Parts: sequence; C-alpha cells; structure tokens
Amino acid sequence: MLGPSSDVFFVRIGDSMKLDIRTNLRRNLLAGGINRLLMMLLPFLNRTLFLWLLGPEYLGLNGLFGSILGMLSLAELGFGTAIVCSLYKPIADDDQELICAYLAFYQKVYRVIGGLVCVVGLALLPFLRVLVKGDIPDGISLHLLYVIHLLNTTVGYFLFAYKGALLSAHQREDIHSHIRTSILLAQYLTTFALLILTRNYTLYVLSTVLFTIATNLCIEWQTRRLFPQLKPAGVLLPEHRAVVIRDVKAIFLHKIGTVISYSADNLVISSFLGLVAVAAYGNYYYVTTSVGGAVYIIFNSLTAGFGNTIKTESVDENFARFMRALKLSTPVIGFCAFMMMLLYQPFIYLWTKGNPDLVMPLLTPILMVLYFYVNYSRQLLQTFKSAAGLWKEDQWKPITSALVNLTLNLSMIHKFGLNGVIFSTIVSFAFIEIPWEASVVFKCYFQETNGAHDYSRRYWLYQLKAFLATVLACAIAAYLSTCIPKVTL
Repeated sequence: MLGPSSDVFFVRIGDSMKLDIRTNLRRNLLAGGINRLLMMLLPFLNRTLFLWLLGPEYLGLNGLFGSILGMLSLAELGFGTAIVCSLYKPIADDDQELICAYLAFYQKVYRVIGGLVCVVGLALLPFLRVLVKGDIPDGISLHLLYVIHLLNTTVGYFLFAYKGALLSAHQREDIHSHIRTSILLAQYLTTFALLILTRNYTLYVLSTVLFTIATNLCIEWQTRRLFPQLKPAGVLLPEHRAVVIRDVKAIFLHKIGTVISYSADNLVISSFLGLVAVAAYGNYYYVTTSVGGAVYIIFNSLTAGFGNTIKTESVDENFARFMRALKLSTPVIGFCAFMMMLLYQPFIYLWTKGNPDLVMPLLTPILMVLYFYVNYSRQLLQTFKSAAGLWKEDQWKPITSALVNLTLNLSMIHKFGLNGVIFSTIVSFAFIEIPWEASVVFKCYFQETNGAHDYSRRYWLYQLKAFLATVLACAIAAYLSTCIPKVTL
C-alpha cells in the first residue's frame, strides 16, 4: 500500500500486511508520554488559574457544559469507532479502493452528524437554567457561553474529523499525539495569557474554538502527507455498509451507557448540590483522569496492533500477547493507585489553598482511588474487545450499567453527597461491566467453553493477586498520607 518513504511500518505475511507492532508501539508510547505529561501539567495550571482568578463557579460551568455536550455526542452514534474497526481488514488486505470508499461514506455521515448535533444543541438553550442550582457568576451570559461550547463541539464534524481514523487504524497514534501536543501547548499559553490579562471567561472559550479548527486542519494535512493515495472516493457496497450499520447499532448502545455513566454524574451534582460541588468533584476527577491518562497511552497504542494481529495471527498467539500487555499495564496501575492514595488529599489541600468547599473528607480520595483502579484495570479488556469488533455481543451491558449507576446516583446523593455518586459508578463497573466484558472476550474470541481452555482462569487469578497487593499498598499509603503536614500556597 505504502511506498518505501512511508512512515507506516508493515511486515508482509503471505497476502496480508501485518503492522510492525513493536516499532509503532515504541513511537506511540514516546509521543503519547510527552503528550500526557503536558496534558497533566497544562490543564492543572489552567484549573489553578480558574480557581485563583475566577473562582470555583467557573470550573463548575466548564464541567456542566462538558457533560451536556457529552450527551450530545450520542448523535455521533459510534461511527468514529466503527470507522477504525472497519479499516483493519482492508489495510491488512492492502485494498486501497475499499479504504477510499469507506472514507467517502464516513465523510457524508459526519456532515449529517455535525448538523444534527448543532440543531439538537440549540434546542436545549431554553432549559439550561434548570440544570444549575443556585446563582451563576455575575457578568456572564450562560446561553452565549453554551453556544460557543456547542460550536467548538460541532466544528470538528465538518473539518476532516474522519481523517483521524486513518492514523488510528495504521497504529500511528504518535502523529495524533504530536499534533495534540503542539496545538495544546499553543492553546494553553494563549488562554493563560487571556485569563491573567483579562479574566474574561468568554474570550477564553472563544479561543478554544480556533485551536479546535487548527487541530483538525493539521490532522488533514498529515494524513494527506502520509497517505496521498487514500482519498474519499467511490461508493461503499451494500454488504460493507450493512456491516458498518450493524456495528454502529451496537456501538451506539455502548455510547449511551458511557455518556450516562460519565456525564450524568456532573448533571446530577449540579442539579442537586450546585456548581461549587461540581468544581470539587471535578478537581478530584481531574487528578484521577490525569494519572489514568498515563496508563491509557499503553492501551491506546495497542488497539490497532491488536486489530491487525487478530486478522493475521492465531488465538493462542493473541492470548499470549494479551497477557503480556496485562502484565505490563497492571503493575503501572497499582503503582499509580499507591501514589494517588499517598498524595491525593495533601495535593488537593495545597492546590485549593485549603478551601473547605473543595477539600472533601478522606473517604472521597479513597473512593476515587478505588474508582481509578477498577476503571483502568478493565481497559485492556475494552481495548481487545474493540480491536476484535465485539460490539454486538455485549450491546446491552452499557445500558444496564448506566441505568444502575444513574439509579444509585439519584438514590444516594441526598444522604452521601459526592461520595454516593462515586460509589455508584464503582458498583456499576465492578459488578456489571467488568464481568460482562470478560465473558464476551473469553467466550466469543478466545472461544473458551466447557473448560477447553484455561484462559479466563489465568486472567482472573492474575487480576486477583494484583488487586490484593494494591489494596495492601494503598492501606499503607492511606495511613502515611495522614502524617503529611497540611500546607497552603
């Protein structure tokens, strides 16, 4: 498919093109590590400026808008994931004509989605005030800010968003990382200056739209440079379109569950506890996702490699690779949990200058560390399941989990506040999503039935040992954290 000057590495096996997983993985981890370091530092500085210059109410608004627009992302239906999954086989078969037909199909779909998100988003304008308990900051227009956030969400659908699938399907997440790193550095330097010099939240939000446009244009330029022969062209045959629609139907249910699980928390907190509570939860959640992002680099870098080897290698070979990835990622997750338990509360106290509205009792960081471990320990299952295209097999799992999560949220928030919201999510992950995902992976891909293999036993035994070791380490860390003196800047 690609000439000798290409930056995408393949190894030909018979008639198949196998991605050079090790080379691509090393590049992805390096580029992703640099990006993740900046993604931890720059948003932290950004939230700090918000807290110190504007106040926690503005952080709450950011979290609220993010959750509303996360709900609107359901209009995407899962086509983004379906794009990448559908490209694995034609890339392995070196079928350029089919790849181009897929791109043409997705280009049209994304334009329709962008228009739909815009229309539905504008229809929500009259109901914004209902979602905010109490007062909003003086001197801002809630509706204007929402429209700008909406524009930032929709603009990508019209500006080559589908082109990023080529990079992901070819295991070139490092290109994504380089673009995000460069644009984010420029974006945050600009927004820092705006916040310090003007303290104007509206200008801050407007600037993010410009950098979103710049990101999409850079992705289009890079894909055109790497894959000049791959352009939207041709018509997707009915049988290929049917496969995409089948996957999208299943992925859509996954997206509904994911959005409810992740976005409904902020909406429930805002409606029952107010914007300051959203900001407090957002600070703890930010630490969790920032640390987790370092772990996610591993999984994100492996997805296309798994997708390619599933098409080119045996089940046994793929299970061996699956366990190697597990043994690489699990100690990292455990170490991160230990360090979070040790430093979580002292860090929040220092960061917020001891603000009693933003520093939660010790139970909150304990639950957030448990949330972190449970969520990220399941990421390898999700990565492999996504690479194998196993969406239909557990399409009702996210809906079931989301409904349990939302029901527990509403029933527990009155008595337990933020801790009830966090605990609800942990329960839905640990007792619904993880067992369901493992069952699908081991029965549908590894074909483990009637004791024919011991794949799942080996997996669960390793996870149990890792969990017990992490619990012991975190118990020690929780005690040590109480010995760290509280200081403020």
